[in-house]
Amino acid sequence: MEKIRLDIIGMSYSQSQSGAYALILGERDGKRRLPIIIGGFEAQSIAIELEKIRTPRPLTHDLFKSFADVYHIEISEVVINKFSEGVFYAKLVCTDGQNEQEVDSRTSDAIALALRFNCPIFSYESIMVAAGILMEEEAELMKPEEPKPQSEPEEAVDYTDAASAVLKQMLQQAIENEEYEKASKIRDELNKRK
Repeated sequence: MEKIRLDIIGMSYSQSQSGAYALILGERDGKRRLPIIIGGFEAQSIAIELEKIRTPRPLTHDLFKSFADVYHIEISEVVINKFSEGVFYAKLVCTDGQNEQEVDSRTSDAIALALRFNCPIFSYESIMVAAGILMEEEAELMKPEEPKPQSEPEEAVDYTDAASAVLKQMLQQAIENEEYEKASKIRDELNKRK
């Protein structure tokens, strides 16, 4: 299977899950986005590395990198290789220069490590089809906007009773409003109906 290169586009606080964040990965040569809900610790670790902040003591992902360096192990790539029941799975492709091994990982940990090892992040077309969100060209344009009012945290919404056509409109609206977490929930409901 051909791999699709992904880049980190951004991260935002989850309005519906306390302590969770939405990490947005984007297709390098395309318009699709992959929103992944991650925990607060992993979000902090990713943000610290993105901003190149040095902590007085190593975080867990920094410790893993130091340990790997001591034993001459590199992570050559991270692959998001499975999406099942709303959960993403990943693997680390590791090498010691002679042998290559694949190690299962939570996706959030794999991305935190990919940043520290400066290695690429990939996924597959099947995952992008199942979980990706297509960004329309108009939404991609960086136009100055009015500041969005801060909204109250959303209550858990049940999309099972909504018609598919209505959900598709809601999905497009959520994407245009950059509400990626909401869009991922609507996407999941639409995928259940296929």
